[in-house]
Amino acid sequence: MIPLVYDQINHWGKDDEFFLALLKRLKLEFIADLGCGTGRWTIHLVQHGYNITAIDPNKEAIEVARIKDDSGNVKWIVGDSSDLQTNTYDAVVMTANVAQVFLTDDSWKQVIADVFRSLKKGGHFIFDTRNPLVKVWKEWEKDTNPDLAKDKQSGDPLEIYTEYEGFEGDIYTFYETVKNTKIDKVLVHEKMQLRFRNQEDYDESLKQIGFSKIETYGDWEFKYANSENGSFIYHCVK
Repeated sequence: MIPLVYDQINHWGKDDEFFLALLKRLKLEFIADLGCGTGRWTIHLVQHGYNITAIDPNKEAIEVARIKDDSGNVKWIVGDSSDLQTNTYDAVVMTANVAQVFLTDDSWKQVIADVFRSLKKGGHFIFDTRNPLVKVWKEWEKDTNPDLAKDKQSGDPLEIYTEYEGFEGDIYTFYETVKNTKIDKVLVHEKMQLRFRNQEDYDESLKQIGFSKIETYGDWEFKYANSENGSFIYHCVK
């Protein structure tokens, strides 16, 4: 995630609507948005009346989030899952495939252990991830056109290029570059990696941590996931 351009190239979509609809069904109050980034989705939670704690390790992203309308109603934390308070939240939510940034088994187990610790009894852990069987990276690699944005301060045009390195094991590596085309200057060049775990691995890890109920929806519909779905949405209960 590059905070400079993230909000401009990631717009409100079906995934956001699904997460909100699921939360509405559950009738919750206290929510932690883990991996909140620039707060693009977090602010919508505030506007729907939830009490929000939002956590992300990227200081720049949190700074972007803090200046948004209604941001004063959020408890913003520069940190990680260890900053979740024990036995506090009705739900912990991770959107935008944040689950895939935890590359090792140990880091993933630590995150879900922290989430489990932080939830009240009967609390909900909700997150999404991509199905590796669908091989979405093949579609990514076909698109060679840059994304377009603007520098918010200068108004200069920006282009965002993505270079794909590919897989080592189940970890996919790519690079994103943000260039100011007016002055022909590279502003950001960042290496990114995602792990494509399979559904069985997620299920087993969640059961081992102690979640008593695990439901998996497919492709932003309230239908149980199958192997042809591009996205899995997990709903786990403590």
